[in-house]
Amino acid sequence: MIGRSGNPTLNDKAFERSGHYSGQNQMTIDGTVNKTIITLVMLLGGAFGTWSMYFSGRDAVPLMVGGAIVAVFLALIISFVPTTAPYLVPIYAIGEGMLLGGLSARYETLYNGITLQAALLTMGVFIALLVAYKTRLIKATENFKLGVIAATGGIFLVYLLSFILGFFGITIPYLHDNSLIGIGISIVIVIVAALNLVLDFDFIEQGAEQGAPKYMEWYGAFGLVVTLVWLYVEMLRLLAKVFSRD
Repeated sequence: MIGRSGNPTLNDKAFERSGHYSGQNQMTIDGTVNKTIITLVMLLGGAFGTWSMYFSGRDAVPLMVGGAIVAVFLALIISFVPTTAPYLVPIYAIGEGMLLGGLSARYETLYNGITLQAALLTMGVFIALLVAYKTRLIKATENFKLGVIAATGGIFLVYLLSFILGFFGITIPYLHDNSLIGIGISIVIVIVAALNLVLDFDFIEQGAEQGAPKYMEWYGAFGLVVTLVWLYVEMLRLLAKVFSRD
């Protein structure tokens, strides 16, 4: 079995179902890197669209909602049917970008410069963890993976509970406020999101070593981008909490 990932879009069964390939039909790390870059470019393109609309005074909400619906729908298809990844990941990236662009613009209007800081921090964390992984300062052991998966699952359940309780006017204490405890919770979530990158690196590396098919490069890129987006959004939330205390 290939190393499990805390990222719900990357899991053992995806590679198990895909079989073993060799030669030009085999997944490679370089190929996954290229697909990840393409996916990020498509995401930034979608984000630029809603960002521009927002700051030009036009209503970007319909595009944000539409992008969110498309992204969620396609993400589910890609997760369960990895063979669709080469065709659906670029479209997913545009939809995700449309949502992210509008969200970033809203934060930017509240705290000038926050989006650039969040993006730079996300990039810095990504590079730092990639170097740590490649030099084996951090190893994706089974216990490490299980710990990150458990923490990620816990965070997901808390967010889901918060979403459901919100319909009844109930909020989970500290989760969204700017108290020191609230900031501490955001820091923990950022750390867990960042550690998912290590699991994603390991997942992609193991997939390449064990001969996953070529289309899994798009699937690996998709999972990595999902983690990066989550990390970026959590960086925005953390910085917003800190800035709101000034």
